[in-house]
Amino acid sequence: MNQTHTWWRDGVIYQIYPRSFQDSNNDGIGDLQGIIQRLDYLKDLGIDGIWLSPINPSPDVDFGYDVSDYLAIDPKFGTLQDFEQLLQKAHQRNIHIILDLVLNHTSDQHYWFQESLKSKDNPFHDWYIWRDPAPDGDYPNNWLAIFGGSGWEYNSNLNQYYYHTFCPEQPDLNFRNPQVREAVLDVFRTWLERGVDGFRLDVFNAYFKHRELRDNPRKRGVHLRPYDRFEHVNDCSQPEMFPFLQEIRRLVDQYPDRYVVGETFLASPVQARMYIAPDLLHAGFDYAYANSPWSAAAFGNAIAYWDALHGEKDWPNYFLNNHDNPRSATRYVTGEDDARLKLLACMHLTVRGTPYLYYGEEIGMRDTRYKRKEIQDPVGKRKWLSVQGRDGCRSPMQWDASANAGFSPAKPWLRINPNFPARNVQLQESDPQSLLSYYRALIRLRRENPALHSGRLELLPLENESVLVYWRHADFQHALVVLNFSNRTQQIKLPALEDENRFWKLLFDGGRAAELVLDPESLSLPAYGTVILLS
Repeated sequence: MNQTHTWWRDGVIYQIYPRSFQDSNNDGIGDLQGIIQRLDYLKDLGIDGIWLSPINPSPDVDFGYDVSDYLAIDPKFGTLQDFEQLLQKAHQRNIHIILDLVLNHTSDQHYWFQESLKSKDNPFHDWYIWRDPAPDGDYPNNWLAIFGGSGWEYNSNLNQYYYHTFCPEQPDLNFRNPQVREAVLDVFRTWLERGVDGFRLDVFNAYFKHRELRDNPRKRGVHLRPYDRFEHVNDCSQPEMFPFLQEIRRLVDQYPDRYVVGETFLASPVQARMYIAPDLLHAGFDYAYANSPWSAAAFGNAIAYWDALHGEKDWPNYFLNNHDNPRSATRYVTGEDDARLKLLACMHLTVRGTPYLYYGEEIGMRDTRYKRKEIQDPVGKRKWLSVQGRDGCRSPMQWDASANAGFSPAKPWLRINPNFPARNVQLQESDPQSLLSYYRALIRLRRENPALHSGRLELLPLENESVLVYWRHADFQHALVVLNFSNRTQQIKLPALEDENRFWKLLFDGGRAAELVLDPESLSLPAYGTVILLS
């Protein structure tokens, strides 16, 4: 692999959910000017790229993931001029901008779909997946929507059903229509010409459905959610996706230093890896790491498998948090102690691959619990009794202890976590032992040490089941990362150094040097302790 510095490979990418980052115009909703106001904070944090959740116009049935115009900016976030200013000011700080493209489906308010509704003869009708009822008047097949109910929505004027993977207000595009594919490529082309540095493709492997729309087979076993009772082999992951990804990549590669990462839908690590290649995606997301239970073995196995799948040719990436899942601070921690979060940060920023951070992760934001009447997320509204939905991980950024945590002087679109007076950026910036200070120190070390940002990975056998140990090897540097997942002090035997006159150099101690016992052969590490050593 070419070891010249590459921003998306060697750097750190930070996901912003724009509604919740910073409000600049006092309407309770975050916006582009708000992000511009916080660029210096992001520069100081040390990130290399920003992934923006969708900023296109949307009626917000699924909060931006139902797009009504791919080529414009939603007025609630600002204007195209605001976006151009964000690009300019981010680039001045050497920060790259990645747009979230939601292309599997549009909003039902999109011009294309509104035309599609007019008649079966309308040129846009075949831009969506329309089918006549079955001979008995039932749905065209047994496909379900992941948000609940049938995936087919009936239109009485046309006496046809259209298919939607998610909400009925999110009709799926028909990628078997070449005009759809060309229109989608024009979306890429437009934003590339505007200077965007990359794209995150939402559920991209669902673009194509089986040509004959065959039923999905039933799964064996008991599954509580109806959607999970089927093998989703016909409504996503079709072979036609590969040549279309090649078209996308050829277009993107016409612009220097651009990047495409994909969210693989309902896929195993092996399936996700199949879409990553020099002529396909630069990278893809896999959930095994983020879904690991709290143990050295679980995380070690997820890392080892994902890393091995990539080999030396391609580059993995990792995330612990995003806009669809409970925050790691909620999943792995009870109360407000950040010791476990510091360990996760050390692992996340030193494993081989591109680390993705989600806004507020660096200060340990917890999910906010909402009452039923407060829930905004369509998933939560449908399933409130069994699941809160995704609002909890989307609460506004906690900047300071002032009203509404410095996010907005107006009532925020979602209520802010009540812990904000004690957990906010301003408070942590002044505390050298804070989680934010810890993230900044690790990101700086990662940037300064080739072994940590571009070196190969070598996981050591788990001699102590509570301690994860791995090497990062660069040409002239070797770093050993040691992570104690236990709530007790643990001792491990260190790998033997080839030269008896050489000694371990302590690169990072997590601010707990007084609790460490390091000698040439062993290391005693406190509860949830983290250490990076150079040999």
